Amino acid sequence: MGAVLGVTRAYFLGASVKEVGIGLAGYGTVGKGVVDVLRKNAAVIAQRTGVRLSVVHVGARRGASDLANTGITVSQDVFDVVKDPSVDICLELMGGKETAQGWIEAAFARGKPVVTANKALIAESGTALLDRARAAGVPLLFEAAVAGGIPILKALREGLSANQIHWVAGIINGTANYILSEMLAGRSFAEVLAEAQALGYAEADPTFDVEGIDAAHKLAILASMSFGTPLAFDDVFIEGISALQPDDLLYADNLGYRVKHLGLAHRTEAGVELRVHPTLVPKDSLLANVNGVMNAVMVHSDAVGSSLFYGPGAGGSATASSVIADVIEIARCSGLASEQLVPALGFQDQVSTPTVPVAETTSAYYLRFQVTDGPGVLAHITQLLGEANISIEAVIQKPVHSQTGLVSIIILTQPVKETIMDGVLSRVAAFPESGAPVVKLRVASLEGLN
Repeated sequence: MGAVLGVTRAYFLGASVKEVGIGLAGYGTVGKGVVDVLRKNAAVIAQRTGVRLSVVHVGARRGASDLANTGITVSQDVFDVVKDPSVDICLELMGGKETAQGWIEAAFARGKPVVTANKALIAESGTALLDRARAAGVPLLFEAAVAGGIPILKALREGLSANQIHWVAGIINGTANYILSEMLAGRSFAEVLAEAQALGYAEADPTFDVEGIDAAHKLAILASMSFGTPLAFDDVFIEGISALQPDDLLYADNLGYRVKHLGLAHRTEAGVELRVHPTLVPKDSLLANVNGVMNAVMVHSDAVGSSLFYGPGAGGSATASSVIADVIEIARCSGLASEQLVPALGFQDQVSTPTVPVAETTSAYYLRFQVTDGPGVLAHITQLLGEANISIEAVIQKPVHSQTGLVSIIILTQPVKETIMDGVLSRVAAFPESGAPVVKLRVASLEGLN
């Protein structure tokens, strides 16, 4: 064994190392992370890959004073990076859409591969960009666009490529997950959001995070990678967390559930379900115990069953790890040619599949009715549910609320089609006793996702 190891080690130490120049557009948290990780781990990357990766040019509109005297060219015009002949692989780390897309297309025009962390751009314009990449004969990779440092896309593209994926369920926005984790202690959404902004977990404008748009971008990519369907961001049903009340998280806890903001992609006989919304998941499930700013993606496939991928969904070093993994994949290929790579979305061709409207999806439901106290109200609600053949799993009735004067009735149902449930709720809303809109949250068993 020692002789074999000695030969192997000698081979790697004696082998020629390919030099690859890296150009970055954007020098924020992730850009700095890429430079730092490449500096720190240059030797181990060269040993593993036979490739020496060097950042040679950085495009930074505000400059990059810390790169002075490093030998790295710094330009305030990011398009200077793609024009530099010493740049072999281009990294788009600016974010945004119009400038980023133009920059990527400029790289393609010069025959240069691109790695990006831009989930919005891939989810909304990825089909056109991938077509341009194929036409240029170069790859476009985007591992860091979903779940930061978690290598979930490579797992779907390669590690699980022998499987048929049935469903994917992910906590894929750390800001929303942090807020829900803290609200379980009875704190209000507004209070926790302000804290998240102070800690740097949430942007000054948190809309993309708390209203589910960021998670929907990531889900569109996950679904395409899982099922071989086209990127379909516009088809994702999106519901945020800003309307959630601490009471509902506590009542769900009493019923044996945690409320998580999930991205769900589910392949059914009718088509693919794509939805992002607050979801009750069993307290003893792995996803229920992912807290704070952490991310996790659960994949259910035919050969493996359920597997969980957990880790940091953001951060300079963590996201840089995913960016550099894509760079290494490209650099390992002789000539940097796209045909030598695993397809960017994991399938040779995308198969058009209908997206199931959320009204046609089936789920169990958590319902909280807020009504004036009086005889027969609960009986009337349960009668309407029974007439619609909706079975009841559990019922809790709370005392009269001291401030609103309303009684909360919480009902957990068995799975039912959403359009049927909404029909019942519209009838309940017409009750003279109804004092507030019904709170409706979906429940996922994480077995059949209903």
